[in-house]
Amino acid sequence: MKHSISLIITSFLLTGWTYGQVKQPNVIFVKTDDQRYDSLSMTGHPVVDTPNIDQLAADGVFFNKAFITSPICGPSRANFFTAQWERKNRQGFTMLSKNHITEALFDHSWQMKLKAAGYFTGYIGKHHAKIGSGKKKNAYMKENIDFCYFQEGHMGFNLHKKKVFQNLKHASQLEGLYEASSVFLSPGNDKQYFFENADTSIQNFLMDRDQSKPFALSINFNLPHASSIGGMGKQESDPEMYRTLYNDKKDLFMFPKGYPFTATTLPDRVFATSDLMGYYGVSNEGKLLDKKIKMARAVKGIDLFVGKLRIELEKLGVADNTIIVFASDHGLLLGEHGLGGKTFLYEESIQIPMIIYSPSFSESERGQKLDQIVVGQDIPATILDLCGIETPGTYQGVSTLPLIKGEDVAWRKDIFCENLFTMQGYPRMEAVRGEKWKYIRYFSKENDRNQYLPDASINGEKPVYEELFDLESDPKESNNLAGEIKYAEVLETQRARCQELVVEMAK
Repeated sequence: MKHSISLIITSFLLTGWTYGQVKQPNVIFVKTDDQRYDSLSMTGHPVVDTPNIDQLAADGVFFNKAFITSPICGPSRANFFTAQWERKNRQGFTMLSKNHITEALFDHSWQMKLKAAGYFTGYIGKHHAKIGSGKKKNAYMKENIDFCYFQEGHMGFNLHKKKVFQNLKHASQLEGLYEASSVFLSPGNDKQYFFENADTSIQNFLMDRDQSKPFALSINFNLPHASSIGGMGKQESDPEMYRTLYNDKKDLFMFPKGYPFTATTLPDRVFATSDLMGYYGVSNEGKLLDKKIKMARAVKGIDLFVGKLRIELEKLGVADNTIIVFASDHGLLLGEHGLGGKTFLYEESIQIPMIIYSPSFSESERGQKLDQIVVGQDIPATILDLCGIETPGTYQGVSTLPLIKGEDVAWRKDIFCENLFTMQGYPRMEAVRGEKWKYIRYFSKENDRNQYLPDASINGEKPVYEELFDLESDPKESNNLAGEIKYAEVLETQRARCQELVVEMAK
Protein backbone atom coordinates (compact mmCIF):
# COMPACT_ATOMS: atom_id res chain seq x y z
CA MET A 1 0.00 0.00 0.00
CA LYS A 2 2.80 2.44 0.94
CA HIS A 3 4.52 1.61 -2.34
CA SER A 4 1.34 2.42 -4.30
CA ILE A 5 0.95 5.78 -2.56
CA SER A 6 4.58 6.58 -3.33
CA LEU A 7 4.00 5.85 -7.01
CA ILE A 8 0.93 8.10 -7.07
CA ILE A 9 2.82 10.98 -5.48
CA THR A 10 5.72 10.51 -7.89
CA SER A 11 3.27 10.57 -10.78
CA PHE A 12 1.79 13.86 -9.54
CA LEU A 13 5.22 15.43 -9.31
CA LEU A 14 6.15 14.35 -12.81
CA THR A 15 2.94 15.02 -14.68
CA GLY A 16 1.10 17.72 -12.75
CA TRP A 17 -2.09 17.68 -10.77
CA THR A 18 -5.35 16.74 -12.50
CA TYR A 19 -8.85 18.02 -11.92
CA GLY A 20 -11.68 16.19 -13.62
CA GLN A 21 -9.06 14.14 -15.54
CA VAL A 22 -7.70 17.32 -17.16
CA LYS A 23 -4.17 18.51 -16.39
CA GLN A 24 -4.52 21.79 -14.52
CA PRO A 25 -2.25 24.70 -15.48
CA ASN A 26 -0.45 26.82 -12.91
CA VAL A 27 -1.31 30.54 -12.87
CA ILE A 28 0.82 33.60 -12.14
CA PHE A 29 -0.75 37.07 -12.21
CA VAL A 30 1.85 39.87 -12.22
CA LYS A 31 0.28 43.22 -11.32
CA THR A 32 2.17 46.53 -11.52
CA ASP A 33 1.27 49.90 -9.99
CA ASP A 34 0.71 53.14 -11.95
CA GLN A 35 2.23 51.67 -15.12
CA ARG A 36 1.13 53.49 -18.24
CA TYR A 37 0.15 51.77 -21.47
CA ASP A 38 2.96 53.53 -23.35
CA SER A 39 5.69 52.49 -20.87
CA LEU A 40 6.95 49.54 -22.96
CA SER A 41 9.21 49.26 -25.99
CA MET A 42 6.37 47.65 -27.91
CA THR A 43 3.94 50.48 -27.12
CA GLY A 44 6.31 53.23 -28.17
CA HIS A 45 8.33 54.38 -25.18
CA PRO A 46 11.30 56.29 -26.63
CA VAL A 47 13.79 55.14 -23.98
CA VAL A 48 12.76 52.08 -21.97
CA ASP A 49 13.71 48.69 -23.37
CA THR A 50 11.44 45.85 -22.26
CA PRO A 51 12.47 42.75 -24.22
CA ASN A 52 11.08 40.26 -21.70
CA ILE A 53 7.61 41.80 -21.45
CA ASP A 54 7.56 42.26 -25.22
CA GLN A 55 8.49 38.59 -25.63
CA LEU A 56 5.72 37.55 -23.24
CA ALA A 57 3.30 39.45 -25.48
CA ALA A 58 4.78 37.81 -28.58
CA ASP A 59 4.28 34.39 -27.00
CA GLY A 60 0.82 35.29 -25.74
CA VAL A 61 -1.84 37.91 -26.53
CA PHE A 62 -1.59 41.68 -26.08
CA PHE A 63 -4.69 43.84 -25.69
CA ASN A 64 -4.40 47.21 -27.42
CA LYS A 65 -7.51 48.54 -25.72
CA ALA A 66 -7.34 47.34 -22.12
CA PHE A 67 -8.77 49.67 -19.49
CA ILE A 68 -9.23 50.08 -15.76
CA THR A 69 -12.68 51.39 -14.85
CA SER A 70 -11.75 52.84 -11.42
CA PRO A 71 -8.24 54.24 -12.00
CA ILE A 72 -6.99 54.48 -8.42
CA CYS A 73 -5.19 51.83 -6.35
CA GLY A 74 -7.68 50.53 -3.75
CA PRO A 75 -10.85 50.44 -5.88
CA SER A 76 -8.98 49.06 -8.90
CA ARG A 77 -7.53 46.18 -6.91
CA ALA A 78 -10.93 45.48 -5.36
CA ASN A 79 -12.28 45.23 -8.91
CA PHE A 80 -9.60 42.62 -9.69
CA PHE A 81 -10.64 40.62 -6.62
CA THR A 82 -14.39 40.81 -7.26
CA ALA A 83 -14.52 41.01 -11.09
CA GLN A 84 -17.09 43.75 -10.52
CA TRP A 85 -17.32 47.48 -11.17
CA GLU A 86 -16.92 49.70 -8.12
CA ARG A 87 -20.51 50.85 -8.58
CA LYS A 88 -21.57 47.32 -7.66
CA ASN A 89 -18.99 46.17 -5.11
CA ARG A 90 -18.87 49.59 -3.35
CA GLN A 91 -15.19 49.06 -2.56
CA GLY A 92 -13.78 52.57 -2.63
CA PHE A 93 -10.83 53.67 -0.54
CA THR A 94 -11.60 52.25 2.89
CA MET A 95 -11.23 55.54 4.76
CA LEU A 96 -13.94 56.98 2.52
CA SER A 97 -16.28 54.12 1.63
CA LYS A 98 -15.82 52.31 4.99
CA ASN A 99 -16.44 49.08 3.08
CA HIS A 100 -14.53 45.80 3.08
CA ILE A 101 -14.73 42.97 0.57
CA THR A 102 -16.97 40.44 2.28
CA GLU A 103 -15.90 36.88 2.97
CA ALA A 104 -18.56 35.63 0.56
CA LEU A 105 -17.36 37.90 -2.24
CA PHE A 106 -13.70 37.04 -1.57
CA ASP A 107 -14.60 33.35 -1.82
CA HIS A 108 -15.52 34.07 -5.46
CA SER A 109 -12.14 35.66 -6.27
CA TRP A 110 -10.13 33.85 -8.94
CA GLN A 111 -7.61 32.55 -6.40
CA MET A 112 -10.22 31.21 -4.01
CA LYS A 113 -12.12 29.53 -6.85
CA LEU A 114 -8.88 27.85 -7.89
CA LYS A 115 -8.14 26.89 -4.30
CA ALA A 116 -11.56 25.21 -4.12
CA ALA A 117 -10.50 23.26 -7.23
CA GLY A 118 -7.35 22.00 -5.51
CA TYR A 119 -4.80 24.74 -6.15
CA PHE A 120 -2.11 25.98 -3.76
CA THR A 121 -2.35 29.77 -3.51
CA GLY A 122 0.06 32.64 -2.88
CA TYR A 123 -0.23 36.42 -2.61
CA ILE A 124 2.95 38.52 -2.58
CA GLY A 125 3.64 42.26 -2.42
CA LYS A 126 1.28 45.22 -2.19
CA HIS A 127 -2.24 44.78 -0.86
CA HIS A 128 -4.67 47.68 -1.10
CA ALA A 129 -8.13 46.22 -0.57
CA LYS A 130 -9.56 45.23 2.81
CA ILE A 131 -10.80 41.63 3.02
CA GLY A 132 -13.33 40.40 5.56
CA SER A 133 -15.47 41.97 8.26
CA GLY A 134 -13.45 40.98 11.32
CA LYS A 135 -11.62 43.41 13.58
CA LYS A 136 -8.20 42.10 12.51
CA LYS A 137 -7.35 43.56 9.11
CA ASN A 138 -7.33 40.98 6.33
CA ALA A 139 -7.40 38.08 8.79
CA TYR A 140 -9.77 36.17 6.50
CA MET A 141 -7.37 36.54 3.59
CA LYS A 142 -4.40 35.35 5.65
CA GLU A 143 -6.38 32.37 6.89
CA ASN A 144 -7.34 31.27 3.38
CA ILE A 145 -4.45 32.15 1.05
CA ASP A 146 -1.76 29.52 1.67
CA PHE A 147 1.20 31.88 1.28
CA CYS A 148 0.21 35.43 2.31
CA TYR A 149 3.21 37.75 2.22
CA PHE A 150 2.12 41.35 1.76
CA GLN A 151 2.21 44.92 3.01
CA GLU A 152 -1.04 46.81 3.40
CA GLY A 153 -0.71 50.03 1.42
CA HIS A 154 2.53 51.39 0.05
CA MET A 155 5.74 49.40 0.46
CA GLY A 156 8.45 51.88 -0.52
CA PHE A 157 11.54 50.96 -2.52
CA ASN A 158 13.51 49.72 0.50
CA LEU A 159 11.49 46.73 1.70
CA HIS A 160 13.54 46.37 4.88
CA LYS A 161 11.78 49.45 6.25
CA LYS A 162 8.64 47.30 6.55
CA LYS A 163 8.61 44.70 9.30
CA VAL A 164 6.93 42.04 7.19
CA PHE A 165 9.80 42.11 4.63
CA GLN A 166 12.76 42.18 7.02
CA ASN A 167 13.36 38.45 6.52
CA LEU A 168 14.43 39.08 2.90
CA LYS A 169 18.06 39.07 1.82
CA HIS A 170 17.32 41.71 -0.84
CA ALA A 171 16.05 45.11 0.29
CA SER A 172 15.21 46.61 -3.13
CA GLN A 173 11.55 46.04 -3.96
CA LEU A 174 11.74 44.20 -7.27
CA GLU A 175 14.63 41.99 -6.23
CA GLY A 176 13.03 41.31 -2.84
CA LEU A 177 9.70 40.32 -4.35
CA TYR A 178 11.49 38.06 -6.82
CA GLU A 179 13.19 36.40 -3.85
CA ALA A 180 9.80 35.84 -2.18
CA SER A 181 8.31 34.53 -5.44
CA SER A 182 11.21 32.09 -5.79
CA VAL A 183 10.59 30.86 -2.25
CA PHE A 184 6.97 30.16 -3.16
CA LEU A 185 7.83 28.42 -6.43
CA SER A 186 10.67 26.24 -5.19
CA PRO A 187 10.61 25.88 -1.40
CA GLY A 188 13.26 23.78 0.24
CA ASN A 189 15.57 23.60 3.21
CA ASP A 190 17.81 26.27 1.66
CA LYS A 191 14.88 28.70 2.06
CA GLN A 192 14.52 28.09 5.79
CA TYR A 193 16.02 31.52 6.56
CA PHE A 194 13.01 33.16 4.91
CA PHE A 195 10.56 31.64 7.37
CA GLU A 196 12.47 32.14 10.62
CA ASN A 197 11.11 35.69 11.08
CA ALA A 198 8.11 35.50 8.77
CA ASP A 199 4.53 36.19 9.72
CA THR A 200 2.94 33.32 11.61
CA SER A 201 0.49 32.80 8.75
CA ILE A 202 3.28 31.32 6.59
CA GLN A 203 5.80 29.97 9.09
CA ASN A 204 4.71 26.40 8.41
CA PHE A 205 4.77 26.84 4.64
CA LEU A 206 7.71 24.49 4.10
CA MET A 207 5.79 21.69 5.76
CA ASP A 208 2.43 22.57 4.23
CA ARG A 209 3.49 23.16 0.61
CA ASP A 210 2.19 20.31 -1.48
CA GLN A 211 4.11 20.38 -4.75
CA SER A 212 1.78 17.85 -6.27
CA LYS A 213 -0.85 20.58 -6.54
CA PRO A 214 -0.98 23.27 -9.22
CA PHE A 215 -0.36 26.78 -7.91
CA ALA A 216 -2.07 30.14 -8.28
CA LEU A 217 0.27 33.03 -7.44
CA SER A 218 -0.52 36.76 -7.38
CA ILE A 219 2.55 39.04 -7.47
CA ASN A 220 1.84 42.70 -6.72
CA PHE A 221 4.38 45.50 -7.18
CA ASN A 222 4.22 49.00 -5.75
CA LEU A 223 6.19 50.27 -8.76
CA PRO A 224 6.53 52.42 -10.77
CA HIS A 225 4.29 54.30 -8.29
CA ALA A 226 5.73 57.61 -7.09
CA SER A 227 5.56 56.48 -3.46
CA SER A 228 8.23 53.85 -4.17
CA ILE A 229 10.60 55.61 -6.58
CA GLY A 230 11.67 58.22 -4.01
CA GLY A 231 14.01 55.80 -2.24
CA MET A 232 15.28 54.22 -5.43
CA GLY A 233 19.03 53.65 -5.50
CA LYS A 234 19.64 55.17 -2.07
CA GLN A 235 20.77 51.95 -0.40
CA GLU A 236 24.30 50.76 -1.10
CA SER A 237 22.85 47.31 -1.75
CA ASP A 238 20.53 48.60 -4.51
CA PRO A 239 21.58 47.48 -7.98
CA GLU A 240 23.48 50.21 -9.84
CA MET A 241 20.79 50.50 -12.53
CA TYR A 242 18.50 52.23 -10.03
CA ARG A 243 21.01 55.08 -9.73
CA THR A 244 22.34 55.61 -13.24
CA LEU A 245 20.24 53.83 -15.88
CA TYR A 246 19.04 56.16 -18.66
CA ASN A 247 20.95 59.18 -17.31
CA ASP A 248 22.59 59.39 -20.73
CA LYS A 249 19.21 59.50 -22.47
CA LYS A 250 17.55 62.39 -20.66
CA ASP A 251 17.03 64.30 -23.91
CA LEU A 252 14.90 61.47 -25.31
CA PHE A 253 12.20 61.62 -22.64
CA MET A 254 9.11 63.27 -24.07
CA PHE A 255 6.75 65.83 -22.54
CA PRO A 256 3.13 66.50 -23.52
CA LYS A 257 2.52 68.93 -26.38
CA GLY A 258 2.31 72.46 -25.01
CA TYR A 259 4.15 71.63 -21.76
CA PRO A 260 4.59 73.31 -19.32
CA PHE A 261 0.96 74.21 -18.62
CA THR A 262 0.05 76.96 -16.17
CA ALA A 263 -3.34 75.41 -15.38
CA THR A 264 -5.36 72.28 -15.99
CA THR A 265 -7.64 72.03 -19.00
CA LEU A 266 -10.56 71.81 -16.55
CA PRO A 267 -12.37 74.80 -15.03
CA ASP A 268 -11.27 75.62 -11.47
CA ARG A 269 -14.74 74.75 -10.18
CA VAL A 270 -14.06 71.17 -11.32
CA PHE A 271 -10.36 70.84 -10.46
CA ALA A 272 -7.56 73.36 -10.08
CA THR A 273 -3.78 73.01 -10.19
CA SER A 274 -3.72 73.95 -6.50
CA ASP A 275 -5.80 70.84 -5.73
CA LEU A 276 -3.07 68.50 -6.94
CA MET A 277 -1.16 66.51 -4.32
CA GLY A 278 2.52 67.37 -3.93
CA TYR A 279 4.02 64.18 -5.32
CA TYR A 280 1.76 64.36 -8.35
CA GLY A 281 2.95 67.86 -9.24
CA VAL A 282 3.98 68.31 -12.88
CA SER A 283 4.73 72.01 -13.21
CA ASN A 284 8.49 71.72 -12.48
CA GLU A 285 10.18 70.34 -15.58
CA GLY A 286 13.28 69.12 -13.75
CA LYS A 287 11.28 67.23 -11.14
CA LEU A 288 8.98 65.75 -13.76
CA LEU A 289 11.97 64.56 -15.79
CA ASP A 290 13.48 62.96 -12.69
CA LYS A 291 10.17 61.18 -12.04
CA LYS A 292 10.03 59.93 -15.63
CA ILE A 293 13.58 58.58 -15.44
CA LYS A 294 12.98 56.79 -12.14
CA MET A 295 9.73 55.31 -13.42
CA ALA A 296 11.60 54.13 -16.52
CA ARG A 297 14.17 52.41 -14.30
CA ALA A 298 11.36 50.75 -12.35
CA VAL A 299 9.76 49.48 -15.57
CA LYS A 300 13.13 48.11 -16.65
CA GLY A 301 13.37 46.34 -13.28
CA ILE A 302 9.92 44.88 -13.79
CA ASP A 303 10.98 43.65 -17.22
CA LEU A 304 14.03 41.93 -15.71
CA PHE A 305 11.73 40.36 -13.10
CA VAL A 306 9.54 38.89 -15.85
CA GLY A 307 12.59 37.51 -17.61
CA LYS A 308 14.00 35.88 -14.46
CA LEU A 309 10.58 34.48 -13.60
CA ARG A 310 10.25 32.74 -16.96
CA ILE A 311 13.77 31.32 -16.67
CA GLU A 312 12.96 29.93 -13.23
CA LEU A 313 9.77 28.32 -14.49
CA GLU A 314 11.84 26.63 -17.21
CA LYS A 315 14.36 25.36 -14.65
CA LEU A 316 11.56 23.98 -12.48
CA GLY A 317 10.07 22.18 -15.47
CA VAL A 318 6.68 23.91 -15.22
CA ALA A 319 6.97 26.59 -17.92
CA ASP A 320 4.98 24.47 -20.38
CA ASN A 321 2.08 24.36 -17.95
CA THR A 322 2.02 27.86 -16.45
CA ILE A 323 -0.29 30.71 -17.46
CA ILE A 324 1.15 34.21 -16.97
CA VAL A 325 -1.06 37.31 -16.85
CA PHE A 326 0.53 40.78 -16.81
CA ALA A 327 -1.38 44.00 -16.14
CA SER A 328 -1.24 47.33 -14.32
CA ASP A 329 -3.79 48.58 -11.79
CA HIS A 330 -4.16 51.79 -13.87
CA GLY A 331 -2.13 54.33 -15.79
CA LEU A 332 -0.85 57.76 -14.78
CA LEU A 333 -1.00 61.33 -15.99
CA LEU A 334 2.43 62.95 -16.37
CA GLY A 335 1.53 66.47 -17.40
CA GLU A 336 -1.21 65.71 -19.92
CA HIS A 337 -4.10 68.15 -19.46
CA GLY A 338 -1.91 69.97 -16.94
CA LEU A 339 -2.46 67.09 -14.50
CA GLY A 340 -0.51 64.46 -12.62
CA GLY A 341 -1.63 61.32 -10.81
CA LYS A 342 -4.64 59.22 -11.63
CA THR A 343 -8.42 59.12 -10.86
CA PHE A 344 -9.13 61.23 -13.96
CA LEU A 345 -10.79 59.33 -16.77
CA TYR A 346 -8.48 60.39 -19.57
CA GLU A 347 -6.72 57.73 -21.64
CA GLU A 348 -3.36 58.09 -19.86
CA SER A 349 -5.04 57.18 -16.58
CA ILE A 350 -7.39 54.38 -17.60
CA GLN A 351 -5.47 52.55 -20.35
CA ILE A 352 -3.05 49.80 -19.27
CA PRO A 353 -0.66 47.24 -20.74
CA MET A 354 -2.35 43.83 -20.51
CA ILE A 355 -0.96 40.47 -21.62
CA ILE A 356 -2.39 36.98 -21.31
CA TYR A 357 -0.03 34.12 -22.00
CA SER A 358 -0.88 30.44 -21.94
CA PRO A 359 1.29 27.58 -23.21
CA SER A 360 -1.96 26.06 -24.48
CA PHE A 361 -2.42 28.81 -27.08
CA SER A 362 -2.03 27.60 -30.66
CA GLU A 363 0.51 29.10 -33.04
CA SER A 364 -2.21 31.16 -34.70
CA GLU A 365 -3.39 32.51 -31.33
CA ARG A 366 0.06 33.59 -30.14
CA GLY A 367 1.37 37.04 -30.91
CA GLN A 368 -2.06 38.56 -31.48
CA LYS A 369 -2.71 42.23 -30.70
CA LEU A 370 -6.43 42.46 -30.16
CA ASP A 371 -8.42 45.69 -30.55
CA GLN A 372 -11.60 44.80 -28.69
CA ILE A 373 -12.29 46.83 -25.53
CA VAL A 374 -11.43 44.79 -22.42
CA VAL A 375 -11.26 45.69 -18.73
CA GLY A 376 -9.42 44.51 -15.63
CA GLN A 377 -12.56 42.73 -14.45
CA ASP A 378 -12.23 40.40 -17.44
CA ILE A 379 -8.97 38.93 -16.11
CA PRO A 380 -10.47 36.76 -13.30
CA ALA A 381 -13.04 35.27 -15.70
CA THR A 382 -10.33 34.61 -18.29
CA ILE A 383 -8.07 32.86 -15.77
CA LEU A 384 -10.88 30.60 -14.61
CA ASP A 385 -11.88 29.85 -18.19
CA LEU A 386 -8.30 28.87 -19.08
CA CYS A 387 -8.30 26.55 -16.05
CA GLY A 388 -11.64 24.97 -16.93
CA ILE A 389 -13.40 26.44 -13.87
CA GLU A 390 -16.91 27.87 -14.09
CA THR A 391 -17.18 31.64 -13.73
CA PRO A 392 -19.22 32.75 -10.67
CA GLY A 393 -22.53 34.49 -11.31
CA THR A 394 -21.29 37.46 -9.28
CA TYR A 395 -18.77 38.42 -11.99
CA GLN A 396 -19.47 41.38 -14.26
CA GLY A 397 -16.25 40.82 -16.19
CA VAL A 398 -16.24 38.13 -18.86
CA SER A 399 -13.65 35.77 -20.30
CA THR A 400 -11.56 37.05 -23.18
CA LEU A 401 -10.79 33.50 -24.34
CA PRO A 402 -13.39 33.60 -27.17
CA LEU A 403 -11.64 36.72 -28.54
CA ILE A 404 -8.26 35.01 -28.32
CA LYS A 405 -9.63 31.99 -30.18
CA GLY A 406 -11.12 34.20 -32.88
CA GLU A 407 -14.69 33.11 -32.23
CA ASP A 408 -17.53 35.18 -33.61
CA VAL A 409 -19.02 36.43 -30.34
CA ALA A 410 -20.97 39.53 -29.39
CA TRP A 411 -18.64 41.86 -27.53
CA ARG A 412 -19.01 45.18 -25.74
CA LYS A 413 -18.67 48.35 -27.79
CA ASP A 414 -18.10 50.66 -24.84
CA ILE A 415 -17.35 50.65 -21.11
CA PHE A 416 -18.38 52.64 -18.06
CA CYS A 417 -15.57 54.27 -16.07
CA GLU A 418 -15.86 56.04 -12.73
CA ASN A 419 -14.08 57.89 -9.95
CA LEU A 420 -15.83 57.98 -6.58
CA PHE A 421 -12.76 59.19 -4.65
CA THR A 422 -13.61 62.71 -3.42
CA MET A 423 -10.72 63.34 -1.04
CA GLN A 424 -7.71 65.51 -1.97
CA GLY A 425 -9.90 67.81 -4.05
CA TYR A 426 -10.90 65.25 -6.67
CA PRO A 427 -14.38 65.48 -8.16
CA ARG A 428 -16.68 62.54 -8.78
CA MET A 429 -16.46 61.55 -12.42
CA GLU A 430 -18.20 59.14 -14.78
CA ALA A 431 -17.41 58.30 -18.37
CA VAL A 432 -18.38 56.20 -21.35
CA ARG A 433 -15.37 55.07 -23.38
CA GLY A 434 -16.41 53.72 -26.75
CA GLU A 435 -14.64 52.85 -29.97
CA LYS A 436 -14.98 56.41 -31.33
CA TRP A 437 -16.42 58.65 -28.63
CA LYS A 438 -15.56 59.34 -25.03
CA TYR A 439 -17.97 61.23 -22.80
CA ILE A 440 -16.94 62.41 -19.30
CA ARG A 441 -19.17 64.11 -16.74
CA TYR A 442 -18.10 65.76 -13.50
CA PHE A 443 -20.05 66.49 -10.33
CA SER A 444 -19.61 69.22 -7.72
CA LYS A 445 -16.34 68.78 -5.84
CA GLU A 446 -17.50 71.25 -3.18
CA ASN A 447 -20.71 69.36 -2.39
CA ASP A 448 -19.04 65.96 -2.58
CA ARG A 449 -15.82 66.59 -0.69
CA ASN A 450 -14.80 63.60 1.47
CA GLN A 451 -18.07 61.74 0.85
CA TYR A 452 -18.67 58.36 -0.78
CA LEU A 453 -21.70 58.75 -3.06
CA PRO A 454 -22.20 55.76 -5.36
CA ASP A 455 -25.96 56.30 -5.58
CA ALA A 456 -26.09 60.03 -6.34
CA SER A 457 -25.98 59.96 -10.13
CA ILE A 458 -28.17 56.86 -10.29
CA ASN A 459 -30.96 59.06 -8.99
CA GLY A 460 -30.59 61.57 -11.81
CA GLU A 461 -28.09 64.10 -10.45
CA LYS A 462 -26.94 66.62 -13.05
CA PRO A 463 -23.22 67.15 -13.73
CA VAL A 464 -21.49 70.51 -13.35
CA TYR A 465 -19.26 69.98 -16.40
CA GLU A 466 -19.06 67.67 -19.42
CA GLU A 467 -16.46 66.67 -22.00
CA LEU A 468 -16.90 64.93 -25.35
CA PHE A 469 -13.95 63.69 -27.41
CA ASP A 470 -13.66 62.11 -30.84
CA LEU A 471 -10.96 59.52 -30.10
CA GLU A 472 -10.39 58.73 -33.78
CA SER A 473 -9.39 62.27 -34.75
CA ASP A 474 -8.30 63.45 -31.29
CA PRO A 475 -6.66 60.55 -29.40
CA LYS A 476 -4.99 62.98 -26.94
CA GLU A 477 -8.42 64.33 -25.92
CA SER A 478 -7.40 67.94 -26.46
CA ASN A 479 -10.55 69.27 -28.15
CA ASN A 480 -13.72 69.22 -26.03
CA LEU A 481 -16.73 69.03 -28.38
CA ALA A 482 -19.41 69.12 -25.67
CA GLY A 483 -20.23 72.79 -26.31
CA GLU A 484 -20.44 72.60 -30.09
CA ILE A 485 -23.92 72.63 -31.62
CA LYS A 486 -22.97 70.25 -34.44
CA TYR A 487 -22.27 67.53 -31.85
CA ALA A 488 -25.40 68.12 -29.77
CA GLU A 489 -27.02 64.86 -30.91
CA VAL A 490 -23.87 62.83 -30.18
CA LEU A 491 -23.62 64.46 -26.75
CA GLU A 492 -27.21 63.59 -25.91
CA THR A 493 -26.69 59.98 -27.01
CA GLN A 494 -23.59 59.69 -24.85
CA ARG A 495 -25.37 61.24 -21.86
CA ALA A 496 -28.14 58.69 -22.15
CA ARG A 497 -25.65 55.83 -22.53
CA CYS A 498 -23.74 56.95 -19.44
CA GLN A 499 -26.91 56.98 -17.39
CA GLU A 500 -27.91 53.57 -18.75
CA LEU A 501 -24.52 52.11 -17.81
CA VAL A 502 -24.33 53.59 -14.31
CA VAL A 503 -27.65 51.95 -13.50
CA GLU A 504 -26.64 48.67 -15.18
CA MET A 505 -23.29 48.46 -13.35
CA ALA A 506 -24.94 48.98 -9.97
CA LYS A 507 -27.24 45.96 -10.35
